Amino acid sequence: MPQELPAIAGALRPQRLAIAIQDETRLTRPNAPCDRTRVNPLGKGIIVESDNPEKPTTKLSTMGLQAPPDVSASRRSHTKKTVTYGVPTAVVYCERNFGQIDGKTANGLVRHSQAYRIHSVIDSKLDGRDSGQVLDNVRNGIPVVEDLEAAVTREVNIPDTLIYGMAPSTGKMSPADREVVLDAIALGMNVVSGLHEYLGDDPEIRGAADAANVTIRDIRKPRPSKDMRLFDGSVSEVKAIRIAVLGTDCAIGKRTTATVLARELNACGIKTVLVGTGQTGLMQGAKYGIAMDAVPPQFCCGELERVIVAASHGEDPDVILIEGQGALSHPAFCTSAFILRGSQPHGVVLQHAPKRAHRCDFPAMPMPGPKSEIALIEAFADTRVIGITLNHEAMTGTEVIRAIDSLSRDLGIPVTDALTRPEVHLSDMVLSAFPQLRPVPLAAAE
Repeated sequence: MPQELPAIAGALRPQRLAIAIQDETRLTRPNAPCDRTRVNPLGKGIIVESDNPEKPTTKLSTMGLQAPPDVSASRRSHTKKTVTYGVPTAVVYCERNFGQIDGKTANGLVRHSQAYRIHSVIDSKLDGRDSGQVLDNVRNGIPVVEDLEAAVTREVNIPDTLIYGMAPSTGKMSPADREVVLDAIALGMNVVSGLHEYLGDDPEIRGAADAANVTIRDIRKPRPSKDMRLFDGSVSEVKAIRIAVLGTDCAIGKRTTATVLARELNACGIKTVLVGTGQTGLMQGAKYGIAMDAVPPQFCCGELERVIVAASHGEDPDVILIEGQGALSHPAFCTSAFILRGSQPHGVVLQHAPKRAHRCDFPAMPMPGPKSEIALIEAFADTRVIGITLNHEAMTGTEVIRAIDSLSRDLGIPVTDALTRPEVHLSDMVLSAFPQLRPVPLAAAE
């Protein structure tokens, strides 16, 4: 048996990649002439691989710029990883942040992902827990594990991708995070990152990825400036009702609410497309979208307009939902202003966390109330807030009920919670504001 390699936790380095990935011994099996075994670089047993799968290769779904990168035919012929059919598998790295505000990318991917099949979440603080239980008190079968070694050794095949599942305020990864990324690359895993720090531009990481023949996907990396466009007003020609899901703070659940609302409207027969504006939505598989906070301000409105027009032309939807970012009243972020200008929404759903005392990452900055945020939004843009959705962090069930009752009474608009109340309340909110969207009964149509 070949000599075992050192355990992970920093032991795998780019210069050992040839050993970690290519140390192989032929394995003879009936009807499997191209199967091999190789030493598991984690030091636990062997991994069975094949260059001649029995099933035909299924090409990954193409979703524009947001799609997981397909593996070219030339590259596929040389890869040592087992071919994954359909949606690629992924491990989400969220060390000591899962279920927290800075873990919002991991939280979102666990709740919803079309682009990747999430197999596990890395967070040593919650090792052994079920990720759904951590987030929503409902088991989903996706475990939280201690480290990359645990994530890989529990699988029959090494997962295709490591997703960096945190959104730190610095936009950069720590030295410990870097070691995990390099270890994943040494194992032959692709890497997906939503950081402002582009991993593909890092010489060490780029060199390791090239040597391992894997891809680095920097979600926030915008198109070349020469390809960006300015706002030209063409969004006004879009026939679909446009609804922006904004909030009173960042990391408050806007994307989650927008995802649930889109699903519910589509279930009601109202064709709806969600335009992503942040890294998590694009990782989840949004067919249309851009990472707004990575686009130069001059082009933000035009680039958002571009993808909204593309969604209209490509899908001919009844409703286009636009995921919000930050908050219009938040002095640290300007993306909400660009979203309101670039999308020209007919309506706004406002997400609010009643028990959040201060702005995320700004302990000296008190949270605004929804009334003042509504007034600001409606003064800034030619639109109206059609309803409030709650983030129930730190709230009991009784407190949620009271908040819904008091806010709906005080503001005179519908209020609900996308995760703890029936989803039909969300669609009713939209249909109340835009009754023309109600499906025409069959008898009336005849």
